[in-house]
Amino acid sequence: MSRRDEDFRCKVYVGNLVERPDKREIEREFEYFGKLKNVWIARNPPGFAYIEYYNRRDALDAVDDLDGFKFDGRRCRVEMAKGPRKNG
Repeated sequence: MSRRDEDFRCKVYVGNLVERPDKREIEREFEYFGKLKNVWIARNPPGFAYIEYYNRRDALDAVDDLDGFKFDGRRCRVEMAKGPRKNG
């Protein structure tokens, strides 16, 4: 497993966010499940984010509990990040 593949083992994708979500609010929702390594919110195009945990189990727990949660009035999709695409 490459280093790049390894990075995605603890990364969660959050979709269907409002255009400019509050980063602190997102951190509060997700840090309940464990210590966060990084939170990256897309700006162009907006509407999604990646939450990275130090521990894979914490990421899996967040996905199980938060998929479909409402954030700023929108039902969000929460799933494990897919990782880099393979060529060929």
